Amino acid sequence: MSSFFLRKNRTIKTEHLPDHIAFIMDGNGRWARRRGLPRSVGHREGSYTLRRIAKECSKIGIKYLSVFALSTENWSRPKEEINGLLDLLREFVKSADKEIAENNIRIRFAMSKDRLPEDILQEIDRLVEKTKNIEGMQLIIALNYGGKDEILNAAKGIARDVAAKKIREEDIDQDLFRNYLYLPDVPDPDLIIRPSGEKRISNFYLWQAAYSEFWYSDVLWPDFNKKHLYKALEDYKRRERRYGGIK
Repeated sequence: MSSFFLRKNRTIKTEHLPDHIAFIMDGNGRWARRRGLPRSVGHREGSYTLRRIAKECSKIGIKYLSVFALSTENWSRPKEEINGLLDLLREFVKSADKEIAENNIRIRFAMSKDRLPEDILQEIDRLVEKTKNIEGMQLIIALNYGGKDEILNAAKGIARDVAAKKIREEDIDQDLFRNYLYLPDVPDPDLIIRPSGEKRISNFYLWQAAYSEFWYSDVLWPDFNKKHLYKALEDYKRRERRYGGIK
């Protein structure tokens, strides 16, 4: 029976692992501020954490890893910070196939294309195409993403198809609705992890998080490491998921 080491002389059996972990990557700005550094430095450190955590999750057998990278609300931040985030994104999508995909990780995006620069969209298309046949863990990057917008866009898509007589009103159920989400084939997250001490969902995966387990940490995202990941997994394996029923 396969397992991975959690701490010295302790293991977690792989059947206790969640299939899908999602991260709300929070705390980059506070990490930088506490050190008297620009927020851009915090975002860069956070990108290094993403790389390390993605590799670790792939190593231990996680099937899907989602990360909330840029929300639709983040555009209200100062222009200098937004430009820095876009530059960091450019660097990531240009190098991710070498730094991450070589670890048997497929990269996908849950996103709205609105407001994203064309050069970034082209690099995203290239990255998705290049990694589409990788059979290992799927890294889903929620980019320019908002849970309300995703649900609204799905509802509009269904309304258009009803009007065009492609589907009937009586055909609409949860399974059909799911087909109109950004990545309908990706299962809902079993575990959502939010570092930084905040305890809210922040418009992330509103449809998908209906029965997710949540785990919070006071550690800021740039300081998050595999020790914290394993602590979350150890806590997850002790939970009993009932999905509204009784066991």
